[in-house]
Amino acid sequence: MKILKIEFENINSLKGKHEIDFTQAPFTVSSLFAITGPTGSGKSTILDVISLALFNMVPRLGRISKNDIINKGALLTRNQKEAFAKVTYQAKKGIYASEWSISTNRNNNLRDYEMFIYDMATEKPLDIKKSDVPSKNEELIGLNYNQFIKSVLLAQGDFAQFLRARKDERGELLEKITGTGIYRQVGVKVYQKFKSENAEIEERQREINLLKTDLLEEEALKELKSTLAEKTRICEPIEKEIQQLDRHIQLKKNISEQKEQINRQEDLKTAAIRNIALFEEENGVKLKQHEQVQVFAEDLRNWQNLDKTCTELKQEFDILKKGEEENKNNISTCLDKITKFLKTEPATGEIENHLQAFSKNVRNLQQQRDDKRSQYRHLENQFNSELREVPFKLNGDLDSEESKLKEMKAAGERNLQELKDKLNQVDLEKPEAEKARLKQILQQGRKAQQEWVAIEILSAEIGKAKKEEKELLPQVEELPQEIISAKKEMQILQKSVEILQLQRENELLKASLEEHRQNLKDGQPCPLCGSTEHPFATDLPAKDDSLQEKILKLKKELSGLERQTTSRETSLSHYQKKILEIQLLIKENDRKLESQKRHFKEEFSEINPLGENWKEFCNSKEEKLDLLERFEQEKKKLSAILAGLPILLDIKSILRQGKQIKEELDSLYTGDDIDTDCLELQSSWTKFQHEKQSFSRRAKELNLKMNDRTADLEKLEQALKPKISEANCREIKEALQRLLPENQYLQLRKKRDDLTSEKAKIEASLKTLQQQLGQLQQKQVPESAEVLTNKVRELNSQRALLNEQCEELRRKQRNDNERRAKIDEIEALLKSTKNRIKRWALLNHLIGDATGKKFNDFAQDLSLSQLLVLANRRLVDLSDRYRIDKPFLEEDDSLVAIDEHMGGQRRSVKTLSGGETFLLSLSMALALSDLASKNVEINSLFIDEGFGTLDPETLDQTLDTLEKLQAESSKTIGLISHVDSLKERIATQIQLTRNGQGYSSLQVKG
Repeated sequence: MKILKIEFENINSLKGKHEIDFTQAPFTVSSLFAITGPTGSGKSTILDVISLALFNMVPRLGRISKNDIINKGALLTRNQKEAFAKVTYQAKKGIYASEWSISTNRNNNLRDYEMFIYDMATEKPLDIKKSDVPSKNEELIGLNYNQFIKSVLLAQGDFAQFLRARKDERGELLEKITGTGIYRQVGVKVYQKFKSENAEIEERQREINLLKTDLLEEEALKELKSTLAEKTRICEPIEKEIQQLDRHIQLKKNISEQKEQINRQEDLKTAAIRNIALFEEENGVKLKQHEQVQVFAEDLRNWQNLDKTCTELKQEFDILKKGEEENKNNISTCLDKITKFLKTEPATGEIENHLQAFSKNVRNLQQQRDDKRSQYRHLENQFNSELREVPFKLNGDLDSEESKLKEMKAAGERNLQELKDKLNQVDLEKPEAEKARLKQILQQGRKAQQEWVAIEILSAEIGKAKKEEKELLPQVEELPQEIISAKKEMQILQKSVEILQLQRENELLKASLEEHRQNLKDGQPCPLCGSTEHPFATDLPAKDDSLQEKILKLKKELSGLERQTTSRETSLSHYQKKILEIQLLIKENDRKLESQKRHFKEEFSEINPLGENWKEFCNSKEEKLDLLERFEQEKKKLSAILAGLPILLDIKSILRQGKQIKEELDSLYTGDDIDTDCLELQSSWTKFQHEKQSFSRRAKELNLKMNDRTADLEKLEQALKPKISEANCREIKEALQRLLPENQYLQLRKKRDDLTSEKAKIEASLKTLQQQLGQLQQKQVPESAEVLTNKVRELNSQRALLNEQCEELRRKQRNDNERRAKIDEIEALLKSTKNRIKRWALLNHLIGDATGKKFNDFAQDLSLSQLLVLANRRLVDLSDRYRIDKPFLEEDDSLVAIDEHMGGQRRSVKTLSGGETFLLSLSMALALSDLASKNVEINSLFIDEGFGTLDPETLDQTLDTLEKLQAESSKTIGLISHVDSLKERIATQIQLTRNGQGYSSLQVKG
């Protein structure tokens, strides 16, 4: 990963837009550069810009939100409304630019921040949400935020502290620097997991112990089983006797129920006999008559169907006659319509040909009319298109419109000539070039007007500042004398207070006895003599508090003078500072005013040589531009009118021709659709002709059918006459009336059979019930049901008591068995759980504890070993004197520096000088960069401060090493420092300077 460009605006003290392009000179000549400037000028802000643009985080503040900017005043430059940070970098997958920005809305309220990633190959943003931008940068770069600030943005302070720390502190610092706190979390998690699993085992063991306290003793369990067997044996004969008595009681109930059933069956038999009699009374005659004619029922039904068919044929014949008459009328009416439509009476055989010829003639006229309409619309559109720049529309009166158009032509020619006269200095043959020339002059004039207004405003500000300075100077001159006078007055008051305090102390010494006398109270012992009676406590002299009042009054005056003096001193300091600021501002503004006036004269003197008022100058140029625009518009309008006049004449001709065609068409046909109208008349005529033929054919068919059916009916009547006489019927219709519908006859016969069958079933059931009653009466005992019930009640009481006692014994036995089974179940589960958590117990023994210290110490010791290997590789390039090592058990807790120049002597790093400590901490920082970046190639490195502790020789050696590192790895290395010798050694510099308003400026030099 390599940073190619940094761009930002209004971040912290760096107001305005700034850009650092590492792909341009001088960085392409030397990739080792220094970031220099006084404290607070914004050196570290450049590093903040990088982490902000990539991850929306800065090392000193963490994650950034809108509320952080509002509440903490962070990042956004004071009094500015927008800011952005953008970093362009090269990764394995390509070149990308990550941008962070924030701005205010029109109500000056801060909007939420925005973030984008641009693929520089397409220069289009990636389609992701702003919340996903940091993670996408992490994916592209290959480093998360913590790894990035440890491998790209190196801070020496953490490593100087790390070198001198004790073992416990060193582990915490290494954990913080490398971001390997996961090991501590793992140790805590292992401890917590084992604790939770082991808690389950302890809970199960407590449960087993509790169950064992409730188990029955072996003797008690044997006695319980024996008692239960004895009581069960006593219950058996009682149970048998109760069952026997229950059977006798049930037998008596069955006999009573049997008698009730016999009574109900006898009632049912009586009802069945009554129902049969009622049925015969209602339906017997009808069934008998039906059965007399049922033999020839088929012939009767055939006769009835033939008679009905003959009647229906007569009715159909009558309807057919009416249809023939109606068809005749329809044919006559249709012929009248066709004659009226064609305006001539055609022969009946030629109607279709006449209609087709008439339709064709009308269609030809309609086509001619439509063609004229189309020509008219085309000409009208052409006319409107030509005159689209002219406020003119056709309204129907073409003669009037032609006159109006000619008048507009004459007016346009007059207007055009007037505009030519006003634009005599303009080349009207090249209007576009003239407009561009005038616009350019107008743009320069407006710019000059704005700059002139700025000069006037700046002059006014200088005058205002001078006026304010003039107002403040008298106060600054008067205040020192007032302060001196007040201090002298304070000294006099202080002496007066001291004199009065001495007088007060003398009076207090003299009045001590009187004070004791005044403090004496009856009934309370005297502190000197112990007496409870105080004869000298009366007639006391009055207290004199006048001195105390004077002292308090003078102190109050003194305090007021002190506050007044402090206020004047504060005001004097403020006024002096204000005057100095105003003087600096006046000086700066005078310089700016002179520069602006000089620039204005150089830039704009040529475009307005006569010194015309700039507002009037701009207005005159705008007026010429407006006249030129009007000239072009009038020219276009006149050209349109000239093109439209011949089109209007063509439209008038088309309308005359169309009117003639319309009159001819209206004389023939005024409908909407000639084809539909002709087709309808033709269809109606054809339909009525087909109906006429159909009626004729149908009449012949009905006559034949009627003759056949009448003959069949007469033949069947002759065959039925002897049969109806035999059935005692006078005529066929009477026999038909006796004949019941087949469904009705079947239902009545079924009902008669059902009534007869039901009576037989009731009689058979009654006989069976009487036999069963005799058998039950032979088995019953002589005792009554009440006596038997009382015996059962007594025996049930005895059995219930015994059952209750047995159930209690069984419950105790069951509870004991359940407890024993539960204990066995828990012990089996406990055994399984112990086997399951063996690995957690082992892990807890090896790495677990409540704080995670055990595993974290082990892991950080491994990280430290790896870090020291990498640091010693870097240290060889910086100094051949030292190596860094872990301390032995008997040595101090801090890291050890092995001094190769002193025969490998081991020294605590606490004994090293500042420069030596810096070299070791720099090697550690570079090593951490190697460690944190893992497999990611880091080609940009920023090292923050620490070079001021090095002597010139070591500084040169360190810079040589960094130059070598830069040359070997093609890294871009930036050093943040204010060391003068470093500035002299490194030619490429990003220099930061502060102005008097609290802002900083940035300049790249090389």
